[in-house]
Amino acid sequence: MGTAQGTGGISKDAYLERARRVLRIEATAIAALIEQVDTDLAAAVDAILASRGRVIVCGMGKSGLIGNKIAATLAGTGTPAFSVHPGEASHGDLGMVRSEDIFLALSNSGETDEVIRLIPFLQDNGNRLIAITGRPASTLARHADFHLNAAVPEEACPLQLAPTASTTAALALGDALAIVLMEARGFRPEHFARFHPGGDLGRRLLTRVEHVMHTEQLPIVRPDDPAAHVVQTISAGRMGVAVVCVDRELTGIITDGDLRRAMERHRRDFSELLASNMMTANPIRIDRQARLQEAIDLMTEHSITSLVIVAGRRLIGLVHLFDCTV
Repeated sequence: MGTAQGTGGISKDAYLERARRVLRIEATAIAALIEQVDTDLAAAVDAILASRGRVIVCGMGKSGLIGNKIAATLAGTGTPAFSVHPGEASHGDLGMVRSEDIFLALSNSGETDEVIRLIPFLQDNGNRLIAITGRPASTLARHADFHLNAAVPEEACPLQLAPTASTTAALALGDALAIVLMEARGFRPEHFARFHPGGDLGRRLLTRVEHVMHTEQLPIVRPDDPAAHVVQTISAGRMGVAVVCVDRELTGIITDGDLRRAMERHRRDFSELLASNMMTANPIRIDRQARLQEAIDLMTEHSITSLVIVAGRRLIGLVHLFDCTV
């Protein structure tokens, strides 16, 4: 039985081996950075932390695309940053650059003409320059205040032409810079959420329990209600629980699990049980002003799917795990 052929006349096994070769080369490039990182990165971090300006990221071609991602990562983790195109910068966009800003320039060769042409302006404007290049002796690296060495042994491209391992290395160095800054600033999940309100994390950390809790037609039973009524209430409520109250004063809670355990223990006389016989007294509760993430953490910690919201001991609502995750 022959080896399956791809549409290019090469075996599919060869496709996989070539893909693995690319990944090995890029992994080797990333691993080499660990030894290449030096005190310039630490000094660059200190300079950015001390600056009252922003980080302006610049690169041409593929380096520019990597620069866009680095700028976005910096901005999303607490360091004000944006990217500029070097060609546009030379034709007016340098007007956005203030003297207190720090310039981060990317060029694998360190000789990209559009980037090099910006150096005199940056020097005259008083901007400190961080360079990410693959050549420490290059023009850009020599004129930088801080140089981050992104040299790689080889590109993953077999022709050694397309930027592959080199752009991966530059991206990894940018990530390292951003994350060190994030940790130095004491950046926390709630800060991340504030910059990403449209994402799931942002919703969970910025939304409060009161925004999603159920307040109408709650599945409430009294302590002396019979088992049949409890079952009916839990089914109708569709939250997997019934809350036991006396005039809205919280007494306990009955979950689907409580109901099943009561059925197993009282196979013959289950129908004679009352809500008070099945309930869990003093159920876990949460304040309406609590963050949604706090509710998720509580439910996860105690392996439950619903929380009661109270004011004092008075029931004002219910929140279900499903409300916190959709």
